[in-house]
Amino acid sequence: MAREVERKFLVRDGSWQERAEARISMVQFYLAVTGERSVRVRISNGSRARLTLKFGSDLRARDEFEYDIPLADAKEMQAFALGKVIVKTRHHVRHGGYLYEVDVFSGEHEGLVVAELETPDKVGNAALPDWLGREITGDIRYSNASLALNGFPPAVG
Repeated sequence: MAREVERKFLVRDGSWQERAEARISMVQFYLAVTGERSVRVRISNGSRARLTLKFGSDLRARDEFEYDIPLADAKEMQAFALGKVIVKTRHHVRHGGYLYEVDVFSGEHEGLVVAELETPDKVGNAALPDWLGREITGDIRYSNASLALNGFPPAVG
């Protein structure tokens, strides 16, 4: 089991793009969601599938279990998705010794760009990159599960 500790931000502008190291196309969907747990399937680059179980209501730190599953099974499970399927491209961007994951959403969530920083360190606001906007850590409306079930938060779309 891994404990996931993250901060989440809206992205202010595209200046991060010149620093992007990797790009991963993702399709993800939820099979079960409650206030304290979720079951998600993610297909990366159309070639790898993972089942993820998350437990806990604190969006900043939750228990997480991940398992590779057969790609064919993942594609078949998509028929059981709750809400909308999330389509996004994840970019890895380094800044100040930390790795940020910048998700550029498409499809139903076109226009949303969110950055995540997963680290147990306390990173002060002065050390954050300029391209980050408002912090949305803990705002349930921006969780991927909420985006799948409820769509864009009112302030975004």
